[in-house]
Amino acid sequence: MRVLVTGATGFVGNEVVKELLARGHRVRALVRPGSQDKLQVRDRVGEAMGDILDRPAVFQAAQGCDAVINLVGIIREFPRQGVTFERLHLEAARNAVDAARAAGARRFLQMSALGARPEPADPYHTTNYRADECVMASGPAWTIFRPSVIYGQGDQSINLFAQIIKSSPVYPIIGDGNYRMQPAPVWKVAKAFAQALELPDAIGKIYDVGGPEPLTFNQIIDTIAAVLGKKVYKLHLPVWPMRLAAGLLGGFSSFPVTTGQIRMLLEGNTCDPAAFYQDFGLKPVSFKDGLSQYLAS
Repeated sequence: MRVLVTGATGFVGNEVVKELLARGHRVRALVRPGSQDKLQVRDRVGEAMGDILDRPAVFQAAQGCDAVINLVGIIREFPRQGVTFERLHLEAARNAVDAARAAGARRFLQMSALGARPEPADPYHTTNYRADECVMASGPAWTIFRPSVIYGQGDQSINLFAQIIKSSPVYPIIGDGNYRMQPAPVWKVAKAFAQALELPDAIGKIYDVGGPEPLTFNQIIDTIAAVLGKKVYKLHLPVWPMRLAAGLLGGFSSFPVTTGQIRMLLEGNTCDPAAFYQDFGLKPVSFKDGLSQYLAS
């Protein structure tokens, strides 16, 4: 297939592009001007210059493609810069879906988020849910993936935790640290995306994606430290002062969290990923084993 990938220059996007190429697909990447160097495999990838919010550019990029994979998404808003969940989740998905339909693409794959649901919920979750609804009403045969935290070389969460552990024996944790997540390795996620194009049984399904077992945040930090061969002291911070600080400073990129991120963190992010592993014939990998494959001690 000829496949258009939006978000191809991102952490997950680069891995998906590599997996598509390995399976013999022809890849076209929608690339924002100035982001070309972020595309890790350029010699075998067609580059369509344009922004996901530029409808004519997206429509042009989708022409002649058999499938569209939309990986555009953000985890934090910066409204003054025009970076909002409404635009980068819902509007982006709508543009990609409309372009796929106009191009006559047969398949559409969407990267959503675990916990996506209608209101009342955090805007991160509600905009992903509305984007999913847009995809399901689109026309092309769709598959939606809703992952928990995705980790691997170059991710912006687990690697950040690792950097903190490497630089300091003390790791600050909001609250008691008993809220749970299910980190999934990026290479498993990428394989599923590529296989979904060829798997009729995946059509019309929403897959919750996570690691084999839920882990508390405390366990995640302990596991990273163990893989790095470091000892770490977990400093538990009261929630309310962090919420207050985030409310005052969360609009600045230099502050590490927003109030919404704190709320979602404490809510937890877990699922039953059995269908994901079964349908795509993937073997689950423990968080420790996954980290050991790339995280240097």
